[in-house]
This record gives sequence, C-alpha cells and structure tokens, in this order.
Amino acid sequence: MRHATVAVLAAGTLLMTAGCSSGDGSGGAAGVGHLPTPSRPSAAASPSASVALPPAKGSVEVVSTLTEGLDSPWGLAELPGGDLLVSSRDKGTITRIDGKSGKKTLLGAVPGVSPGGEGGLLGIAVSPTYGSDHLVYAYFTTESDNRIARMQYDENGTTPGRLLGAPDTILRGIPKGSIHNGGRIAFGPDHMLYAGTGETGDTGLAQDKKSLAGKILRMTPDGRPLHGNPEADSVVYSYGHRNVQGLAWDGQKQLWASEFGQDTWDELNRIEPGGNYGWPEVEGKAGKPGFIDPVAQWKTSEASPSGIAFAKGSIWMAGLRGKRLWRIPLSGKESLAAPQSFLKGKYGRLRTVLAAGGDKLWLVTSNTDTRGTPKPGDDRILVLKVR
Repeated sequence: MRHATVAVLAAGTLLMTAGCSSGDGSGGAAGVGHLPTPSRPSAAASPSASVALPPAKGSVEVVSTLTEGLDSPWGLAELPGGDLLVSSRDKGTITRIDGKSGKKTLLGAVPGVSPGGEGGLLGIAVSPTYGSDHLVYAYFTTESDNRIARMQYDENGTTPGRLLGAPDTILRGIPKGSIHNGGRIAFGPDHMLYAGTGETGDTGLAQDKKSLAGKILRMTPDGRPLHGNPEADSVVYSYGHRNVQGLAWDGQKQLWASEFGQDTWDELNRIEPGGNYGWPEVEGKAGKPGFIDPVAQWKTSEASPSGIAFAKGSIWMAGLRGKRLWRIPLSGKESLAAPQSFLKGKYGRLRTVLAAGGDKLWLVTSNTDTRGTPKPGDDRILVLKVR
C-alpha cells in the first residue's frame, strides 16, 4: 500500500485558506483548528496527480428517514436485533432508536462528560459479547482528558433516562483539546477495541509514540495492550495521524481509517500495525520514505471526513464540510475505481455511516453541531440502499 497509485479526485487550484478543514470540518470558521502549515510537497509533486482511474459503477439512494430531532448526534452502534444507539456530543446522552419505527428512548447521560469545541460524548460501541454482558462503550471528553469507559445497559429497567450503569473507565489520559479529539471507537473482527484519536492541535504529539494523541489505538475490551501490537506494553497501533474519526474493516478484515487534513488533503488510509502516516511532516500523498501514503485523498472542501463503513465492496465515507457521501471501491490494497460522491448538499453535513448488513447503510446528519445550518427535522438518521 506504500505510495499506492490512486486518482486524485480534486482538480484545479488547491484550497489554501486558513481553517478550511478546521478540525470537524467547519465551513468558514476561520482560525478554528488552523495551525501553521508544515513544509510539504505541492500537489504537482504527488506521484498520483496525473493518473486517472476508471469511473466507478453503482449508486445509493435514501429509502427512508428512520428518526428525526436528534441533538448533535455523533456515535452510532447497532444492538442485537437491529435497534440503534446514538450519542449526543453536546448533551452527553445516549438514546436508543427502534430500528423499525424510529421511536426514541433516552437511556441516560454519561457522567463526567465535559462538552466543548469538538469534545463531548463522541463514539460509542456495543460489546461483541453483548448478549451475556450488556456492555456499551463510550469515548468522551472530560475536564482533563479524553477517555474510554464501559457501562452496563439495563434493558429491563423501568426508570426512563436511568438505564445505564456507572461508567467503568478502561483507558484514560488521551490528550484533549478544543479541536482534534478524534473519538471513533469500534470492535474489530478480532473482538478487540480500536480507537481513533486526534493530536489536539499540538502537531508534535502525532509523531510521539509515547503519547496517545494522533494515533489509532488497539486494546483488549478492558483497555489493556495485547499481543500483536507494535509494542507489547502500548495500546498504540499506528501513529502520525492528525484527527482520525472513521474506522472500518473490509471483507478481508483489513482496517481502514479516514483522517482530516489541514489545508490541502483529507485522507483514506489503509492501516498497517506500527505504520507512520506522516502528520505533521506530510499531508496527503508525498511519496516520502518512512511514511505511508493514503490510498485516496480529497480537497478539504469536498470531504472533511468523519465516519466510514464497508459495504458491497466499497468504503463509504461521510463528509462534514463536503456535505456528501463518498464511495471508494476497493481491490486489495488499492482503489479499484475513481471514488463517487452522492447526496451532495441534500442533507447538509454528514457525520456517521454504519453498515446495516447486505445492501443497507444508516447515515447520520450533523447540522446541529454549531457548524451546520439546521433545517426542520435535523438531525436525522437516514436509511440508504446500495445498488
């Protein structure tokens, strides 16, 4: 995958305006998350700048709106049986969504959440052994750090809003900032827990392997390092990341991650254990020894990616500032065809996409996150069919 040849989607002049991919993908919030740009090659120097891939085939369509009226939704997880859990970044709550009717049931607030900037209650995940332990995992910002905790969900409880047990913190000390808190968590095919973190605006942390910032982490369900990690006593799985908010595995159990760029390139990366993905030394494809190039890259105005999912042979990537859903067809280590975009501007900012099995996706909008323009019904979960 090193320096893989992939088409550059964006033609024309690069966007070099301050904060154009600022953190969560604000459109025009000048200075928010903008950092001095390190030296790096221009787009013309990219090894794939002139290579064209064949166009992708296929489509996706919205078939229904599952639910509406969500406040700053961020994380999404599926329960056995098809119901969903959704987190509210700013409210610090988790809500259950009936997978058929869309009915909402408040499970409760997560104690210790301190919302602010791009922090708050972010990713959530359901234990791979949920049938026996009823554990729900959450990544959230506190007054002092970002951390991951697990809570028992009492499905038979009778008190609305108090169906979650006390948080059991399994990992603490992930650096926090007003920007770039990462936040996506997911259980992999190995039943281990993975987390994407951000460098909090302190770019040097991404290259510091002793820091948990600007990394992808891999740990046991109780938060410990495990066999197969690059360093036996560390949960750090890969490093050199700016702000990872999307994690997904393909049909060959290969991990993929989406990452916010700064001024020039957003990225989709194929993750290798111990891999260095370049930030802040490089952004996008540089062909520079020692760093792993992304498989695909986008102008920040077209993506600012958050969640990703794998379905029907492709990675599906939700765009915040880009306000569209990207499809990246895969073949082994590379992209099979030029990525396609769908739903451009139709539903505003898109935060999270989750595979629902077969040809179905769930897609979460993000217009109530202080950076969007909410419309009646926002925010919502959409049901999509892949063709």
